[in-house]
Amino acid sequence: MPRRRWLRSTVTMLAAGVALGGCASATPGADPAAADRIAERASAVGIAPELVYTTEVDGYDLAPQSVGPGAADGMSATWFNQATGSMITIRTDRTELTAETCAATPLWDAPGVPVTCAEEESDVWHRAADGVDEYVAGRDGASIWVSGMNAAAPADLRAAAEAVHVPSEAELDLLFSDAPEVPSAPVERGDLPQNGDGAPIDPVGPGG
Repeated sequence: MPRRRWLRSTVTMLAAGVALGGCASATPGADPAAADRIAERASAVGIAPELVYTTEVDGYDLAPQSVGPGAADGMSATWFNQATGSMITIRTDRTELTAETCAATPLWDAPGVPVTCAEEESDVWHRAADGVDEYVAGRDGASIWVSGMNAAAPADLRAAAEAVHVPSEAELDLLFSDAPEVPSAPVERGDLPQNGDGAPIDPVGPGG
């Protein structure tokens, strides 16, 4: 699919998702969700609990249907600005950036182009190549890669990187509101024999 058509489709999908999901936002200063709650929600979609992060940027709302597995056991999520159509995506993994690895790692949207790196405050790296900006936040052994699409302002990307944090209980529920629920107990089937490992019981109907 041509990139322009794919971009239009993505914008439409995320706009619809944000509209359906509402404009829920984080409570300032809220405590992080309990580790077991994060593990419970993340395990349902194959994401490592220690790689579950969120962010917040003025004017952008999370598109819950965008939340899912990223590279290896990391996660990916996208925020959408309905006024401008801009998007901000975070991707998490276990990479630990140094000045050397930062420059050697291609940008998501500019592969094959030399990268310049600068370490800024709040343990955030600014990466740039061919007019494309990207930020990476380091948090407790995890890296959160922040990229933009559809003319997302570099200042918004930086704000998103600086605001990266472990989700609160409310933010966790919003992140995984479009993900499958984890069953509280194993599902019991009534069509299996009580003893042995035979095939499911299939009663014979009228007429054999």
